[in-house]
Amino acid sequence: MIKRPPAGAGRPFPRKLDFAHGLIDLTHGSGGKATAQLVAELFAATFDNPWLSQGNDQAVVARPDNALVLTTDSYVVSPLFFPGGDIGSLAVHGTINDLAMAGAQPLYLTAGFILEEGLALADLKRVVDSMAKAARAAGVAIVSGDTKVVERGKADRVFINTAGVGVVRPGVAPSGDRAQPGDVILVSGSMGDHGVAIMSCRENLTFETTILSDSAALHELVAEMVAAVPDVHCLRDPTRGGLATTLNEIAQQSGVGMMIEETEIPLRSQVAAACELLGLDPLYVANEGKLVAIVAPEAAESLLAVMRAHPLGQDAAVIGTVHADAHHFVQMQTAFGGRRIVDWLSSEQLPRIC
Repeated sequence: MIKRPPAGAGRPFPRKLDFAHGLIDLTHGSGGKATAQLVAELFAATFDNPWLSQGNDQAVVARPDNALVLTTDSYVVSPLFFPGGDIGSLAVHGTINDLAMAGAQPLYLTAGFILEEGLALADLKRVVDSMAKAARAAGVAIVSGDTKVVERGKADRVFINTAGVGVVRPGVAPSGDRAQPGDVILVSGSMGDHGVAIMSCRENLTFETTILSDSAALHELVAEMVAAVPDVHCLRDPTRGGLATTLNEIAQQSGVGMMIEETEIPLRSQVAAACELLGLDPLYVANEGKLVAIVAPEAAESLLAVMRAHPLGQDAAVIGTVHADAHHFVQMQTAFGGRRIVDWLSSEQLPRIC
């Protein structure tokens, strides 16, 4: 659990944790003094906020006036550290983005850590510091959590589980079942950056320009979008399975078909080259700081302008339209003038991507 030991409970810890050279061992998950020290000197100290300082197994927070949005997620990315981010910032960004895709303002997060015996305390501190920095930058508090330690070989260094709470104002209700024939499909920027950044680490690939993960919190971009166009029909972040899988999910939920234009989909040249080298289709590669928006045609240009005015939407583009289709197919007009079905991802081409 992430809570401080009760005031005056027992003697002070005999020595501080050695974050430079120490390792996680099973006593850190025993619930005893070693657990209390890890929680006090790392998690509580780093995530410090009034709710966490209550020191309980749960956090008591004020009840929001508007509709409540809840989400949960787990993060098992390998490697833990990658160009543009790490598992800690990714856990914060990913949870915030799940809330933001409902048009919500994120308020509170919880964090559960599964730690493997032998994990370097320096690596754990780096992850926790990154997580705290990302949360504070986004204006959210990590208010409660849990810590467990498993035997060496029973996990891969560290896994993180999160939950998030946010609120959405009246009149804002994007949902995957609201796409309608005639709607316009937009994306907030280039596709595939996160997945290719991870794979470049795993395969030790080097390029003239380093490919960075796009991991970012999207709630401020979404807030500006729904302020300008409150009736955005759908919002979704195309994470595992990429853009192709996300569009298929929405098509099925809404009972519609879609037509996208290959030449309009933003794609960095380095990402395209890496996908060709690795035999990957960029349409199926994960993103962690991009979104798909579907909106009525009369609002598309206004929404696109708002997106492009924000730093996280500078490369936003209109990529297609929604139409009636009893089969709910997603199709693509190719750069060569042909047409192909963009199907669901049928296998795990990039495991442990988030």
